[in-house]
Amino acid sequence: METKQSLTLVKIGGNIIDDANELKQFLVDFSKIEGHKVLIHGGGKSATKMAKSIGLVPQMIDGRRITDAAMLEVVVMIYAGQINKEVVAQLQAIDTNAIGFSGADGNLIQSEKRNHPTIDYGFVGDVKKVNTPLLQTLIQAGITPVFCAITHDKKGQLLNTNADTVASELAIALSEVFEVTLNYCFEKPGVLYDAEDDASVIDQINQELYTKLKDEKAIHSGMIPKLDNCFNSLNKGVQKIRIGHHKMLKDANSICTTIQL
Repeated sequence: METKQSLTLVKIGGNIIDDANELKQFLVDFSKIEGHKVLIHGGGKSATKMAKSIGLVPQMIDGRRITDAAMLEVVVMIYAGQINKEVVAQLQAIDTNAIGFSGADGNLIQSEKRNHPTIDYGFVGDVKKVNTPLLQTLIQAGITPVFCAITHDKKGQLLNTNADTVASELAIALSEVFEVTLNYCFEKPGVLYDAEDDASVIDQINQELYTKLKDEKAIHSGMIPKLDNCFNSLNKGVQKIRIGHHKMLKDANSICTTIQL
């Protein structure tokens, strides 16, 4: 049986995007990852800032953005345009041959508009299909794909999509052909017992502990969908998942949280 090549997927949160120095240091760490790699980025505060500057009032429900037609124009412009191309340009400057993608490019990530029984999320997409053969070809040709969280429905409609979910779905699809490690990088050193105490990192979380921590309300709000994505990915073939500060990319001994079944 042929051994799969390894592939590292890294998703960075918007807080890294918002800090130019932090982003620069992260990209240096990312560029030094050996072998095949893929980057997925969130949007940061830029879209909200741009929306407010033109008189739009951002709407959120349970931490998820409502994306009407006007807001969609803003997020496409900022996520798929400004942020994506700035990240690609910075990676090229440090000899990482990156190409920026939305899900529409090459039909790489196809979604459908979210159908919720009580909430109209607007132009928000749920991922249905990843074009794994094309993505595999690009990666094996030495390209580092950089994805923003904009997908499409193959009917001409772009859709705003949760970046954690995009990372998870790409990891699942690519685990068919690669041995995949998925890293969620943000400003904290890992998943914390106490959100106010950065020293309270939980080293490892399995399904049993996760259920217990949710019951105790130690894990709540935005961390729940992130961890739900993690366990879904592991159940569907992803080899390893880590959550923490991007220092973990260059230092194997760096404190972080490992998610396991």
